[in-house]
Amino acid sequence: MSLKCGIVGLPNVGKSTLFNCISSGKAQAANFPFCTIEPNLGSTNVPDRRLDVLSEICKPQRTIPATVDIVDIAGLVRGASHGEGLGNQFLANIRECDAILHVLRCFDDGNVVHVDGNVDPVRDKEVVDLELQIKDLEAVEARLAKADKAARAGDKDAKKAADLLSRYKAALEAGKSCRSVETANEEEAAIAKGLFLLTNKPVLYVCNVDEASAATGNAYVEAVRKAVKDENAGILVIAAKTEAEIAEIEDFEERKMFLDDLGLEESGVVRLIQGAYRLLGLQTFFTAGADECRAWTIHIGDKAPKAAGVIHTDFEKGFIRAEVIKYDDFVSLKTEAACRAAGKLATEGKEYVVQDGDIMHFLFNV
Repeated sequence: MSLKCGIVGLPNVGKSTLFNCISSGKAQAANFPFCTIEPNLGSTNVPDRRLDVLSEICKPQRTIPATVDIVDIAGLVRGASHGEGLGNQFLANIRECDAILHVLRCFDDGNVVHVDGNVDPVRDKEVVDLELQIKDLEAVEARLAKADKAARAGDKDAKKAADLLSRYKAALEAGKSCRSVETANEEEAAIAKGLFLLTNKPVLYVCNVDEASAATGNAYVEAVRKAVKDENAGILVIAAKTEAEIAEIEDFEERKMFLDDLGLEESGVVRLIQGAYRLLGLQTFFTAGADECRAWTIHIGDKAPKAAGVIHTDFEKGFIRAEVIKYDDFVSLKTEAACRAAGKLATEGKEYVVQDGDIMHFLFNV
């Protein structure tokens, strides 16, 4: 499933440092603007304790986690929508991503230059937002003109599109992103998805703080929370420089001691990867046995045949039924046979909506 999260933000806010922490790729990280020019793509495992537990029970020959693709995109500056800096390239790269991890600098450090001379994460957010909003407004106005013309000719679908586009135009002209506009129903949601607007992509604001603020945040983070309260967006606090140090620690116990000293139960990178996974609207189902324990990625709301197709297209084409065990039941009873004997194995058909954590076995005929 080729869905990607793009890491965006102004130059020198910690994007590449974070990318290096979470990705199998290695982006250059340095103290000068436009250190990243070409987008770096990395695929990283999605940490999931449930898969570890299943492996402990089944003792398989191999264990395969779910993965998520992360893209480190060049820093954006004012005027990007008109081609300033690496603007055109930045906007093209972000358009290809399915969701946004927007990194904001929330730390003071005189040794790390800021393109605008001082730290202000809300201003930085607004710089990026404005450039994306300008491009979206151009696209919305062009599409609205066509939709209005078709609507006047009696096209009912065009009328629905024009209504939504008009609301987007009003929001953008008011300095708001399209994600702040709620769709009225599933039909409008489908129209919105087909517009591919930059400011309608799901976003997670990543507040990059110093080590002392890793557990509790700081005044900069609170300012960001206030600024995004009306957006349909999440916030994650992470200390990228500290995460880079944690990533170098291979011993599990030593790493845990490090996290305990910071007042953290798990690393920020783990939370960021899991956040990116959820941001993309993804969830996990498992297959578990002596040969392999594996986490499979599907969209939230996918039905059983679609999940079967993730394993192999033939499974979806010839789908007959799915045998489903809930994760907690399997952990409690330990084997498929015990779950079956206890009545904890359900047989589901084509309309079954897969739930996160389901352990599944598919029957098919091609």
